[in-house]
Amino acid sequence: MVYQQKPWLNTYDSRIEEHVSIEHFSLYDFLEDAANRYQNKPAFTFFGKVVSFNETKALTDRLASALHKEGFKKGDRLSIMLPNAPHYIFTLFAVFRLGGIAVQVNPMYVEREIEHVLNDSGSEYIVVLDALYPKVKKAQPKTSLKKIIVVSFGGQKIDLAEGDCYFDAFLNCELNIPDVEINRDEDVALLQYTGGTTGLSKGVMLTHTNLLANFNQVCDFAYKTCEDKPEDFKMITVLPMFHVYGLSSTALCGIREGANQILLPRFDPKEIMEIVKREKPFQMSGVPTMFFALNSSPGLEESGFDDLYYISCGGAPLPVEAAKLFEKRTGAMLLDGYGLSEAAPTVIFNPPFVPRKYGSIGIPVQSTTVRIVQETDDGYIDAPVGEEGELIVQGPQVMKGYWNLPEETAAVLKDGWLFTGDIGKMDEEGYFYILDRKKDMIIASGYNVYPREIEEVLYQLHEIEEVLVVGVPDPYRGETVKAYVKLKPGQMISEEEIKQYGKENLAPYKAPKDVEIREDLPKSTVGKLLRRVLKDQEKMKVKA
Repeated sequence: MVYQQKPWLNTYDSRIEEHVSIEHFSLYDFLEDAANRYQNKPAFTFFGKVVSFNETKALTDRLASALHKEGFKKGDRLSIMLPNAPHYIFTLFAVFRLGGIAVQVNPMYVEREIEHVLNDSGSEYIVVLDALYPKVKKAQPKTSLKKIIVVSFGGQKIDLAEGDCYFDAFLNCELNIPDVEINRDEDVALLQYTGGTTGLSKGVMLTHTNLLANFNQVCDFAYKTCEDKPEDFKMITVLPMFHVYGLSSTALCGIREGANQILLPRFDPKEIMEIVKREKPFQMSGVPTMFFALNSSPGLEESGFDDLYYISCGGAPLPVEAAKLFEKRTGAMLLDGYGLSEAAPTVIFNPPFVPRKYGSIGIPVQSTTVRIVQETDDGYIDAPVGEEGELIVQGPQVMKGYWNLPEETAAVLKDGWLFTGDIGKMDEEGYFYILDRKKDMIIASGYNVYPREIEEVLYQLHEIEEVLVVGVPDPYRGETVKAYVKLKPGQMISEEEIKQYGKENLAPYKAPKDVEIREDLPKSTVGKLLRRVLKDQEKMKVKA
């Protein structure tokens, strides 16, 4: 499918080229170049401790040497289960240096979810926070995990099992790193696990090129037209690096720009406002729930957000009224965009150089073609301007595929295009709008939640005969998870007991916050459970 129309190019600033330039051969080369350019400038500030660019590279190299000594080699997988911290970057780039694959593991995962990611990826190594060590240790016998490296941020250290070690102790070896040949277009650098409609999360394979392209695309859009960027600027990195939005579009962008990243392992609106007021950062990115919380916080007007150059929002749809309220209270501009893990993740966003249109996710980044298509009996055709259709993407940031899932890969990568499953439209100037999302996906607090996975867990309760999970509107989380349940004849279990079971077996953002037991669930004439009927009922409640 050849596509010639790119009206968004007319909105590009003259300093923004149509195609992105990828200067570095590999992700490690990128870090090495940043260290050469920025040297002793602060790269990260974490609980008052400052780590320079030179120190970042030095610690990365020491970890790479230690992993090599341990037997880690090209193509091996190492899982990272950490909150935001400099150790995340050290680990990530040490893996890249050896040609390995970093596996993103959400620190909120429960044992079942940890087991799946470790087994699916074949990870034999993991770097984990000490508070999470017991969960990983409990899962270890059911996985191929053979080396656990534990990060501690201070305080009393817990006892580790034989063979496991603390991060600092692991680095105690001579520097010896082999030369590893990297094919940046083919070699997978990162496995980003995302929810799956089959109930199991899928590993999105992102190559060196995918990530190099995407953070350069984001940086060019965000900073290339900025005429007053300070030489030593700070940015708030509160988006979790275990999600590719926080990693690629924030942390890696900060490294490219030579920023001093104030790393925060969790979001607290009061703390954010204090940091903005005290440190006067240049940039910050967040998800809608963060801005909902800030909008509800007293003192927002006096925090100094209007001094930030750029504040961006992603991860979930940003309600127009939320954006307007934040801008009214702060005097700052809040701009959103669109992406997905399969595109490393940024596809479209609102850069500072274009006029904003409320409700629009913006324009495609460099080297990226976006189409709105409609399916016909003869294949796909481009939707007329202003009409809805499926949003499909082509660009260097589009994933290689799903890890060990060729059929699922073929279902979304067709003729060089990524079919997102999201419904949108494009206006005459090339601005895009998202009208609906993948049929079943729930976005709660910026996290993708797939109902089938939750249903599979709840079906493990023997009292349950049928279950349907839907997303219901939530003023803070965007959406929250609700489970509709039909019990087996003669069985008894309370709604609270079902919720508690969910809490014990699912990450907090996946666990149902509401459960409704019904005598029957809606079905089609052939007996298929109808999720859409329940979603429509929830929409009617909101309208009422």
